[in-house]
Amino acid sequence: MKLPSPFEETSNSSKPVQYRVYAIRAILAMIMAALIAQINLDYAESWLYDLRIRSDLFARTSNNIELVYIKPTTVQNFKGQPNAKDQTAILHNLLAANPRAVVYDFAINEAQGSEEDKEEWANLITQNPQVYVATPNTPLKGEEQSLYLPLPYENIRMVPAPKTSDTINFAKDRVTRRMLLSYQDTTMLPTTLAALYNPAIKDFNNVRGYFNFYDTKQAFIDFRKPGSFPATVFDELANGTVDWSKFQDKIVIIGTDLNISESDYILTPYSRIPSAMTRIEMQANIVDTLIRNSSPLRAPYYVNWILLTLISILAIQIVLSMSPAMGLVILFSTLFTFSVISFALFWICGWWITMAAPLLAGFLVYYFFIPYRLIIENRRSWEYYQKNKLLSQVEELKTNFISMMSHDLKTPIARIQGMTDVILSDQVTLSAQQREAVDTIKHSSDDLLKFISSILNYGKIQSEGVELHLQTKDINQVLQEVIRKHEFLAKVKRIQIVSELEPLFPIPMDPDLMRQVLSNLVENAIKYSPDDTKIMVSSEEKSNHVVIQVSDQGPGIPEDEQANIFTKFFRSKNVKSTQIKGSGLGLYLAKYFTELHKGRIFVESKDGKGSTFTVELPMEQGGVNA
Repeated sequence: MKLPSPFEETSNSSKPVQYRVYAIRAILAMIMAALIAQINLDYAESWLYDLRIRSDLFARTSNNIELVYIKPTTVQNFKGQPNAKDQTAILHNLLAANPRAVVYDFAINEAQGSEEDKEEWANLITQNPQVYVATPNTPLKGEEQSLYLPLPYENIRMVPAPKTSDTINFAKDRVTRRMLLSYQDTTMLPTTLAALYNPAIKDFNNVRGYFNFYDTKQAFIDFRKPGSFPATVFDELANGTVDWSKFQDKIVIIGTDLNISESDYILTPYSRIPSAMTRIEMQANIVDTLIRNSSPLRAPYYVNWILLTLISILAIQIVLSMSPAMGLVILFSTLFTFSVISFALFWICGWWITMAAPLLAGFLVYYFFIPYRLIIENRRSWEYYQKNKLLSQVEELKTNFISMMSHDLKTPIARIQGMTDVILSDQVTLSAQQREAVDTIKHSSDDLLKFISSILNYGKIQSEGVELHLQTKDINQVLQEVIRKHEFLAKVKRIQIVSELEPLFPIPMDPDLMRQVLSNLVENAIKYSPDDTKIMVSSEEKSNHVVIQVSDQGPGIPEDEQANIFTKFFRSKNVKSTQIKGSGLGLYLAKYFTELHKGRIFVESKDGKGSTFTVELPMEQGGVNA
């Protein structure tokens, strides 16, 4: 059994075929989703993550962190970086403000000063457990001794607070997006600081969005744009121009912003500039994320897989079921809606839904299936064009053949008619049998001539060769001529033709063409009416139109056939089984000739109750139609 193509149209197919096509498309989409899932899209997904971070409309902080910067102006004012004595004085004042924690995030052992000043500063740090010294290093188990500083700071144990740039793993673009919660069971400093406000995070299972990576526990940072945390320059603390009460119950992080070392800065989702964000502002973002426990929650793998599969199925179904242009619009609308929903979920709920893979699926569908559909459509159009061209050629040959044969037949038929007229007008007495034979020849030749005339007229129509030759003439005269011509045929069936012709003004018309129209209607009424019945022929003026009606008492026309009776070569099923002859062209020509006069023809009929054909012609013609 031949399987249906997934690219074929299903609107005109049976339901089983439709279901098979849909199933094949779904399988195709799942195969594509499985292949896309194998592609490493960390860079693209991280870029989309950064875009969501940058465009977050609901960003806020916990207001529990204060930053203190040693800036180039500080170096100028102090004739160098603040020495141990300056640091001791500032730390005394900070501790007096009762902060939750004070953090030094720079190399304190590089500070200048006497040994006594350094020892005093070191003692002050060690005597106050809320004071921490951060280090960017994360030693292995067994190497914890490296966390202690040399004399006179040997009693100060530094706490790891590294930056985690995507250098080797993940996006590999050197941007910091992740934070370390612990490494080889060693808790990182930001986790300890955040637990001062949110003790629940001491259990990492309570940290939103945490995940294991090798020997670490990590989570993503809920970044705030640079400048979101209040900052004070070290000079202001030294000059006493600061309101010390603002440090109360806050975490105070002291660091440098000297534009000297790249290690003091990070690349962020907001900017790839090397000095985009200071190291201590990164620490503030990490601590703030943990206090609020707002780390982005990445959707599980199976959820992303389901979304990728659904987007793939929907994209393929849209593209293959609709026209290329409409499919493209709907596809991009679908991907845009998916993107808006993903952004909204990230902003409002902190849910991180993978976007790169579904968008890639949409792109691949656009890149491969849309051109394929266009190729298919163009090939079909070309095939239709070739078929139509062939049919036109065949129709032209047929029309030319019919016209040629009709012209060639007209001459011998005219001779036969002439010979029968000679025989009938001759003084020689014919026997009854001979006269009947001659009459049969005459009537048959008349029928054949009518048929040939219809074929010739049809050929002219097909070749657009029918022209109106307008004359101003009384339509009643044409009607009377037609009635007289058919009186003999009516008498044979004992049919009475009743005419009610209202006096009319002459109208512009082609007498020959209208004679054919009316002759066809009257002749049909006689042919299809039973013996001993009546035919009504009437004319009147109505709404600036001449209205002609021919009514009979024949078998009528079924309602389901009335829309087709003016179609070429159509014959009603009621007469196909009878011996009544017809070409199926009479009413087609009548309609064409009437509309050529800018008129109209229609029928009113009930099956078994006769028919009434109505011709409406305008009193004035706007010009000559061809």
